[in-house]
Amino acid sequence: MIELRHLRMVQALAETGSVSAAAARVHLTQSALSHQLGALERYFGLSLLDRSRRPLRLTPAGERLLLAARRVLPEVDAARAELLRQASNHAPESLRIAVECHSCFDWLMPAMDAYRAERPEAELDLVGGFLPEPVNLLLEGRADLAVVSQPEDRPGIRYLPLFRYEIVALLAPGHPLADRAFLTAADFAGQTLISYPVPDQALDVVQRVLRPAGVVPKRRTAELTVAILQLVASRRGLAALPRWAAQTQIERGYVLARSIGQEGLWSTLYAAMRSEEGEARESFVSTLRRTAFATLQGIEQPVGEG
Repeated sequence: MIELRHLRMVQALAETGSVSAAAARVHLTQSALSHQLGALERYFGLSLLDRSRRPLRLTPAGERLLLAARRVLPEVDAARAELLRQASNHAPESLRIAVECHSCFDWLMPAMDAYRAERPEAELDLVGGFLPEPVNLLLEGRADLAVVSQPEDRPGIRYLPLFRYEIVALLAPGHPLADRAFLTAADFAGQTLISYPVPDQALDVVQRVLRPAGVVPKRRTAELTVAILQLVASRRGLAALPRWAAQTQIERGYVLARSIGQEGLWSTLYAAMRSEEGEARESFVSTLRRTAFATLQGIEQPVGEG
Protein backbone atom coordinates (compact mmCIF):
# COMPACT_ATOMS: atom_id res chain seq x y z
CA MET A 1 0.00 0.00 0.00
CA ILE A 2 1.37 3.39 -0.99
CA GLU A 3 0.98 6.14 1.62
CA LEU A 4 1.77 9.84 1.49
CA ARG A 5 4.81 9.27 3.71
CA HIS A 6 6.19 6.91 1.05
CA LEU A 7 5.77 9.53 -1.65
CA ARG A 8 7.49 12.16 0.50
CA MET A 9 10.33 9.74 1.20
CA VAL A 10 10.87 8.96 -2.50
CA GLN A 11 10.80 12.65 -3.38
CA ALA A 12 13.33 13.44 -0.65
CA LEU A 13 15.64 10.65 -1.86
CA ALA A 14 15.44 11.93 -5.44
CA GLU A 15 16.15 15.53 -4.47
CA THR A 16 18.97 14.88 -1.99
CA GLY A 17 20.67 11.78 -3.40
CA SER A 18 21.46 10.71 0.15
CA VAL A 19 19.65 8.54 2.69
CA SER A 20 20.86 10.69 5.61
CA ALA A 21 19.84 13.97 3.97
CA ALA A 22 16.49 12.52 2.87
CA ALA A 23 15.85 11.33 6.42
CA ALA A 24 16.49 14.83 7.75
CA ARG A 25 14.17 16.26 5.09
CA VAL A 26 11.24 14.07 6.20
CA HIS A 27 12.15 14.25 9.91
CA LEU A 28 13.14 10.61 10.41
CA THR A 29 16.31 9.01 11.66
CA GLN A 30 18.45 7.43 8.97
CA SER A 31 17.65 3.95 10.27
CA ALA A 32 13.90 4.69 10.31
CA LEU A 33 13.96 5.86 6.71
CA SER A 34 16.00 2.81 5.66
CA HIS A 35 13.44 0.58 7.38
CA GLN A 36 10.55 2.38 5.67
CA LEU A 37 12.26 2.11 2.28
CA GLY A 38 13.05 -1.57 2.79
CA ALA A 39 9.45 -2.34 3.77
CA LEU A 40 8.15 -0.63 0.64
CA GLU A 41 10.62 -2.49 -1.57
CA ARG A 42 9.63 -5.81 -0.02
CA TYR A 43 5.95 -5.02 -0.55
CA PHE A 44 6.46 -4.55 -4.29
CA GLY A 45 9.35 -6.97 -4.69
CA LEU A 46 11.26 -4.23 -6.50
CA SER A 47 14.29 -2.11 -5.71
CA LEU A 48 13.44 1.59 -5.64
CA LEU A 49 16.96 2.91 -5.10
CA ASP A 50 20.22 2.22 -6.97
CA ARG A 51 22.59 1.99 -4.01
CA SER A 52 25.68 1.46 -6.18
CA ARG A 53 25.78 5.08 -7.36
CA ARG A 54 26.84 8.26 -5.60
CA PRO A 55 24.82 10.33 -5.33
CA LEU A 56 22.09 7.72 -4.99
CA ARG A 57 19.65 7.44 -7.88
CA LEU A 58 16.15 6.05 -8.17
CA THR A 59 15.54 2.91 -10.20
CA PRO A 60 12.80 2.94 -12.88
CA ALA A 61 10.36 1.72 -10.22
CA GLY A 62 11.44 4.54 -7.94
CA GLU A 63 11.07 7.06 -10.78
CA ARG A 64 7.48 5.89 -11.25
CA LEU A 65 6.73 6.61 -7.61
CA LEU A 66 8.49 9.96 -7.92
CA LEU A 67 6.17 10.87 -10.80
CA ALA A 68 3.20 10.06 -8.59
CA ALA A 69 4.68 12.10 -5.73
CA ARG A 70 5.11 15.16 -7.93
CA ARG A 71 1.52 14.91 -9.09
CA VAL A 72 -0.15 14.08 -5.78
CA LEU A 73 1.77 15.90 -3.03
CA PRO A 74 1.31 19.48 -4.26
CA GLU A 75 -2.46 18.92 -4.47
CA VAL A 76 -2.61 17.33 -1.02
CA ASP A 77 -0.52 20.12 0.51
CA ALA A 78 -2.63 22.79 -1.16
CA ALA A 79 -5.82 21.18 0.09
CA ARG A 80 -4.44 20.91 3.62
CA ALA A 81 -3.37 24.55 3.61
CA GLU A 82 -6.79 25.67 2.38
CA LEU A 83 -8.64 23.62 5.01
CA LEU A 84 -6.40 24.98 7.75
CA ARG A 85 -7.11 28.52 6.62
CA GLN A 86 -10.84 27.81 6.61
CA ALA A 87 -10.68 26.20 10.04
CA SER A 88 -8.64 28.94 11.68
CA ASN A 89 -10.03 31.85 9.70
CA HIS A 90 -6.53 33.31 9.79
CA ALA A 91 -4.15 34.31 7.05
CA PRO A 92 -1.30 31.81 6.48
CA GLU A 93 2.08 32.46 8.04
CA SER A 94 4.18 34.63 5.76
CA LEU A 95 7.95 34.60 6.09
CA ARG A 96 10.16 36.67 3.82
CA ILE A 97 13.82 35.72 4.24
CA ALA A 98 16.85 37.85 3.43
CA VAL A 99 20.47 36.61 3.40
CA GLU A 100 23.83 38.30 3.27
CA CYS A 101 25.96 35.27 2.29
CA HIS A 102 26.04 33.64 -1.15
CA SER A 103 26.80 30.16 0.23
CA CYS A 104 23.80 30.24 2.60
CA PHE A 105 21.56 29.02 -0.21
CA ASP A 106 23.25 25.58 -0.05
CA TRP A 107 21.47 24.79 3.22
CA LEU A 108 18.74 27.41 3.38
CA MET A 109 16.69 25.93 0.54
CA PRO A 110 16.47 22.44 2.16
CA ALA A 111 15.50 24.13 5.43
CA MET A 112 12.70 25.99 3.68
CA ASP A 113 11.52 22.73 2.11
CA ALA A 114 11.55 21.04 5.52
CA TYR A 115 9.49 23.86 7.05
CA ARG A 116 6.97 23.69 4.22
CA ALA A 117 6.60 19.97 4.90
CA GLU A 118 5.83 20.79 8.55
CA ARG A 119 3.57 23.73 7.75
CA PRO A 120 2.30 23.53 4.17
CA GLU A 121 0.13 26.60 4.77
CA ALA A 122 3.20 28.79 5.38
CA GLU A 123 4.21 31.13 2.60
CA LEU A 124 8.01 31.35 2.38
CA ASP A 125 9.94 33.57 0.03
CA LEU A 126 13.48 34.83 -0.51
CA VAL A 127 13.86 38.58 -0.70
CA GLY A 128 15.95 39.62 -3.67
CA GLY A 129 18.69 36.99 -3.38
CA PHE A 130 21.98 38.17 -1.82
CA LEU A 131 21.78 41.42 0.16
CA PRO A 132 24.69 43.18 1.91
CA GLU A 133 22.49 44.86 4.59
CA PRO A 134 19.53 42.53 5.19
CA VAL A 135 18.78 43.86 8.71
CA ASN A 136 17.66 47.14 7.16
CA LEU A 137 14.93 45.21 5.37
CA LEU A 138 13.66 43.98 8.73
CA LEU A 139 13.44 47.52 10.06
CA GLU A 140 11.69 48.68 6.88
CA GLY A 141 9.17 45.82 7.07
CA ARG A 142 10.33 44.33 3.75
CA ALA A 143 11.66 41.09 5.31
CA ASP A 144 10.69 38.99 8.33
CA LEU A 145 13.94 37.12 9.01
CA ALA A 146 17.54 37.66 7.96
CA VAL A 147 20.55 35.35 8.06
CA VAL A 148 23.63 37.36 9.04
CA SER A 149 27.17 36.76 10.25
CA GLN A 150 27.62 39.79 12.48
CA PRO A 151 24.98 40.74 15.07
CA GLU A 152 24.70 44.50 15.40
CA ASP A 153 23.30 46.48 18.29
CA ARG A 154 20.16 47.64 16.48
CA PRO A 155 17.07 48.70 18.45
CA GLY A 156 14.13 46.42 17.81
CA ILE A 157 16.23 43.55 16.40
CA ARG A 158 16.76 40.17 18.09
CA TYR A 159 19.44 37.66 17.11
CA LEU A 160 19.42 33.89 17.60
CA PRO A 161 22.65 31.98 16.89
CA LEU A 162 22.38 29.16 14.34
CA PHE A 163 25.79 27.44 14.19
CA ARG A 164 29.55 27.97 14.07
CA TYR A 165 31.48 27.11 10.93
CA GLU A 166 35.06 27.18 9.74
CA ILE A 167 36.19 29.39 6.89
CA VAL A 168 39.01 27.57 5.09
CA ALA A 169 41.58 28.60 2.53
CA LEU A 170 41.11 26.83 -0.80
CA LEU A 171 43.96 26.19 -3.17
CA ALA A 172 44.76 24.02 -6.16
CA PRO A 173 46.40 20.59 -5.78
CA GLY A 174 50.12 21.04 -6.30
CA HIS A 175 50.03 24.70 -5.23
CA PRO A 176 53.31 25.81 -3.58
CA LEU A 177 51.41 26.29 -0.31
CA ALA A 178 49.79 22.86 -0.43
CA ASP A 179 52.30 21.33 1.98
CA ARG A 180 51.35 23.80 4.75
CA ALA A 181 49.29 22.45 7.63
CA PHE A 182 47.57 25.85 7.81
CA LEU A 183 47.96 29.25 6.17
CA THR A 184 48.79 32.56 7.81
CA ALA A 185 48.17 36.11 6.64
CA ALA A 186 51.68 36.24 5.20
CA ASP A 187 50.89 33.31 2.91
CA PHE A 188 48.28 35.41 1.13
CA ALA A 189 50.84 38.10 0.24
CA GLY A 190 51.67 37.92 -3.45
CA GLN A 191 48.61 35.76 -4.11
CA THR A 192 45.29 36.66 -5.72
CA LEU A 193 42.30 36.43 -3.38
CA ILE A 194 39.19 35.24 -5.20
CA SER A 195 35.91 36.15 -3.51
CA TYR A 196 32.30 37.03 -4.09
CA PRO A 197 31.72 40.64 -5.19
CA VAL A 198 30.87 41.92 -1.71
CA PRO A 199 32.25 44.74 0.45
CA ASP A 200 35.41 43.92 2.42
CA GLN A 201 33.52 44.20 5.70
CA ALA A 202 31.57 41.11 4.66
CA LEU A 203 34.76 39.04 4.22
CA ASP A 204 36.07 37.60 7.49
CA VAL A 205 39.42 36.68 5.98
CA VAL A 206 40.00 40.32 5.05
CA GLN A 207 38.61 41.90 8.21
CA ARG A 208 40.05 39.49 10.77
CA VAL A 209 43.22 38.11 9.15
CA LEU A 210 44.64 40.13 6.26
CA ARG A 211 43.86 43.72 7.21
CA PRO A 212 45.23 43.45 10.80
CA ALA A 213 48.44 42.01 9.34
CA GLY A 214 48.71 44.71 6.69
CA VAL A 215 48.45 42.17 3.87
CA VAL A 216 46.75 43.41 0.70
CA PRO A 217 46.63 40.68 -1.95
CA LYS A 218 45.47 41.14 -5.51
CA ARG A 219 41.72 40.65 -5.87
CA ARG A 220 39.39 38.88 -8.27
CA THR A 221 35.66 38.27 -7.90
CA ALA A 222 33.12 35.76 -9.16
CA GLU A 223 29.37 35.63 -8.56
CA LEU A 224 29.01 31.86 -8.18
CA THR A 225 30.69 29.41 -5.81
CA VAL A 226 31.35 27.00 -8.68
CA ALA A 227 33.14 29.76 -10.59
CA ILE A 228 35.33 30.56 -7.57
CA LEU A 229 36.27 26.90 -7.19
CA GLN A 230 37.05 26.60 -10.88
CA LEU A 231 39.36 29.61 -10.68
CA VAL A 232 41.09 28.15 -7.63
CA ALA A 233 41.56 24.77 -9.33
CA SER A 234 43.00 26.59 -12.36
CA ARG A 235 45.61 28.23 -10.10
CA ARG A 236 44.26 31.72 -10.60
CA GLY A 237 44.44 32.39 -6.88
CA LEU A 238 43.26 31.41 -3.39
CA ALA A 239 39.79 31.62 -1.90
CA ALA A 240 38.40 31.60 1.63
CA LEU A 241 34.96 30.03 1.93
CA PRO A 242 32.90 28.13 4.48
CA ARG A 243 34.02 24.51 4.40
CA TRP A 244 30.51 23.31 3.58
CA ALA A 245 30.41 25.46 0.43
CA ALA A 246 33.30 23.51 -1.09
CA GLN A 247 32.98 20.16 0.72
CA THR A 248 32.05 18.14 -2.36
CA GLN A 249 34.97 19.49 -4.39
CA ILE A 250 37.33 19.04 -1.43
CA GLU A 251 36.32 15.39 -1.15
CA ARG A 252 36.89 14.93 -4.89
CA GLY A 253 40.38 16.42 -4.62
CA TYR A 254 39.43 19.17 -7.07
CA VAL A 255 40.63 21.76 -4.54
CA LEU A 256 42.50 21.53 -1.25
CA ALA A 257 41.36 23.04 2.05
CA ARG A 258 43.67 24.44 4.71
CA SER A 259 42.79 26.10 7.99
CA ILE A 260 43.52 29.80 8.27
CA GLY A 261 45.66 30.19 11.35
CA GLN A 262 46.62 27.41 13.72
CA GLU A 263 43.22 27.49 15.44
CA GLY A 264 41.28 28.02 12.25
CA LEU A 265 39.09 30.97 11.24
CA TRP A 266 35.63 30.43 12.71
CA SER A 267 32.47 32.46 12.33
CA THR A 268 28.85 32.15 13.45
CA LEU A 269 25.63 32.62 11.55
CA TYR A 270 22.63 34.25 13.22
CA ALA A 271 18.95 34.57 12.48
CA ALA A 272 17.87 38.18 12.90
CA MET A 273 14.24 39.18 13.39
CA ARG A 274 12.13 41.97 14.79
CA SER A 275 12.11 41.68 18.59
CA GLU A 276 8.33 41.60 18.93
CA GLU A 277 8.14 38.63 16.54
CA GLY A 278 10.83 36.52 18.20
CA GLU A 279 8.52 33.82 19.52
CA ALA A 280 6.71 33.51 16.19
CA ARG A 281 10.02 32.90 14.38
CA GLU A 282 11.53 30.39 16.81
CA SER A 283 9.89 27.42 15.08
CA PHE A 284 11.51 28.32 11.76
CA VAL A 285 14.85 28.97 13.45
CA SER A 286 14.64 25.51 15.01
CA THR A 287 14.12 24.04 11.53
CA LEU A 288 17.09 26.02 10.22
CA ARG A 289 19.36 24.62 12.92
CA ARG A 290 18.10 21.05 12.57
CA THR A 291 18.48 21.03 8.79
CA ALA A 292 21.92 22.60 8.91
CA PHE A 293 23.27 20.01 11.34
CA ALA A 294 21.73 17.22 9.25
CA THR A 295 23.19 18.41 5.94
CA LEU A 296 26.41 20.37 6.58
CA GLN A 297 29.72 18.86 7.63
CA GLY A 298 32.05 20.40 10.18
CA ILE A 299 29.68 22.87 11.79
CA GLU A 300 29.42 23.23 15.57
CA GLN A 301 26.99 24.44 18.18
CA PRO A 302 27.33 28.19 18.83
CA VAL A 303 29.41 29.11 21.85
CA GLY A 304 27.20 28.96 24.92
CA GLU A 305 24.65 26.70 23.24
CA GLY A 306 24.04 23.10 24.18
